[in-house]
Parts: sequence; structure tokens; C-alpha cells
Amino acid sequence: MAKLKRRRPGWGAGMSNSAQTRGGTSPSLYLAKQPSLRAVLRDPSGCEGLPGLVEEQVRVCRRRVGAMDAVKRGAELAVEECQHQFQSRRWNCSILQGLQVFGQVAIQGTRESAFIHAISAAGVAFAVTHACSRGELEKCGCDRKIRGVSAEGEGGGFQWSGCSDNLSYGIAFSQAFVDNPERSRGISSSRVLMNLHNNEAGRKVSAGTRVECKCHGVSGSCEVRTCWKVMPPFRKVGNVLKEKFEGATEVHPKQVGSRKLLVPKSSRFKPYTAHDLVYLMASPDFCNRDPRRGVFGTSGRRCNRTSPAMDGCELLCCGRGFDTAQEEVVERCSCKFRWCCSVKCKQCRHLVEMHSCR
Repeated sequence: MAKLKRRRPGWGAGMSNSAQTRGGTSPSLYLAKQPSLRAVLRDPSGCEGLPGLVEEQVRVCRRRVGAMDAVKRGAELAVEECQHQFQSRRWNCSILQGLQVFGQVAIQGTRESAFIHAISAAGVAFAVTHACSRGELEKCGCDRKIRGVSAEGEGGGFQWSGCSDNLSYGIAFSQAFVDNPERSRGISSSRVLMNLHNNEAGRKVSAGTRVECKCHGVSGSCEVRTCWKVMPPFRKVGNVLKEKFEGATEVHPKQVGSRKLLVPKSSRFKPYTAHDLVYLMASPDFCNRDPRRGVFGTSGRRCNRTSPAMDGCELLCCGRGFDTAQEEVVERCSCKFRWCCSVKCKQCRHLVEMHSCR
């Protein structure tokens, strides 16, 4: 599986930003491949030099230059989470060189494209919100609207205090930055409608919060509790979006008066909500290598001989069969606790069977 790589000189040389990203996925994802942006953005014209940004994103960058490192962190989160969620599937979220991070997979209107857009928008909202809470950004901080004593429906009996995550700022920033490449193409395109819907669905998942509290009182008696709201770990966001990927609704465009809407392709499909993912076309099988489309195929991938799921050799190898080899594995074993205070282990070597797709 391809890992995040630093930008190499010459990527995209000779092409304008808009030419390289036209029709591509969110340009914010390309920032995951960049080294730290701080040095670049010290230059007043640094935003113009960031590859892949459309004109309106450059304007957002100029106005909120301090937030761009958070945008980069959000892009990294999105790519890493995508690779985690799809590590056992035929398409495993491998990345390409160049501005189209996932190649044509991201622009074909498939379920995979829906997930990429949702996780990208969620990643930026998540990272910018965290940067606010950590005091890294000048124009935002903790959510000061959450104050006073909790309502009965929220558990009752505690004081809102601490630093609640400023979700509204992170979501608004993600809308302004991530959605702009789509809006610049015009709202009439079915693909644009799909991408904007999935962007917002990703943000809605990232906007879920939980309450964390701290007790105050003699010997931890918890006479008084102070609580604040925090976002869930990004892994939980990824888990929810993966479930929504599995249950995504296939749609097609329908003209309703002067508006074009996306409606379920079949009456057998349930109506989708603002929290669901939608897609326009069936996915390819991802079995065979096609670098131009961002498909690496499954030849050489490790598979599980006994699993009936997608990571099993039968499905992952697309019926081509698999090879088996013996590999030596080194593990800690015979561990003993030594007073005081360490654990000492031996190293054990043994052979295991590993299977890989032909």
C-alpha cells in the first residue's frame, strides 16, 4: 500500500494549478504530500505557490494563512484514515504522484469517490477545529457559547466549563475551503451535486460530540463537575463513514422545476438523508492494474486464505489464485516480570504461511 510521500521537485511542472485540478478531487488532499507549509507561507505570495488550489481557495488561504497547517493535517488524516478503512479491499486507497491524489477513482462518481470527498471534508473540519481548541489560530478559540449549568436532558448537575471544541468554526472553514473547487464549476453538474452532498455528509459525521468532565471536591468526591464538549476520535469518524460507504445510495439527476436534484435510481432504494453518502455509477472491480485510472490491481497483495470476506484470497485475488510462501516471524515470548520494575522477554522465531494474490 502506498504511503504518504514528500513532494518531489517537478511534480506538475509546466501546468497551471487549475489545469491540473480540473475535474479532480479536493485539492486540499494534495497538501498531505507537502512538507511543512510554514516556510512557504512566510512569503506574502506563498498561497499562490501552493499547488492545486483554485482562485477562491487562494483567497481563503490569504485571509486565514495561519490555518493552512491545520488544513494540511486534515488532509493527512483523511488519506491515512482512508488507507486504514480500505486496507483489506481491492481498492486500498493507494495514492499516486501528482495533484490527483487518488487518480480517476476520485472523479468517477463511484462509492469510492463518495467516501474520498466525505473523509476529506471531515478531515479539514476536524483538524481546524482542534487547532482552534489548542489556541493555534488567531481568529478562533474554544466555543464560548456553551456556558452555564447543564440542562436536565444532558445529564444535569454539572457546570459547562473548560474548552469545548469550536465545531462551528471548523465546519464553516471546511465549507469555504473544500467546497470551492466544486462551486467554481457551476452547480448544475450531477457530479458537483454529488460531491457537495458527500462533503456535507462527512462534516455532519465529524460534528458529532461527546461530553468530557472533571470532578472537583474533597478526595475526588465529585461535589462539582465541570464539563465540555469534544469531537470523537477521527478513527470513529472513519468507522461511521465506512458504514455509510457500505450503505450508500445510487442516485441519478432529475429536473424538478428549475432545479436539478439527485434522487434514488430505483424506487427500491430508501430515500437518502443529509448524513448518507450517494454515488452516480457502479464501481469497477479494481482487479487489474490501471495506473492511469489510479487502480493498482491486487496482484502481489497479501490475502487471508480462510476468510470469506473481502480480505479473503478468493475475493481479493479476483479468482486468479494465490501463492503461498513460508516466512520467518520474530515475536516476543516467555515474558517474565522482574522486581522491580521491568518485563523481560525472549525472542521466538517461527515459520508462518503467507498468501499473496497472483
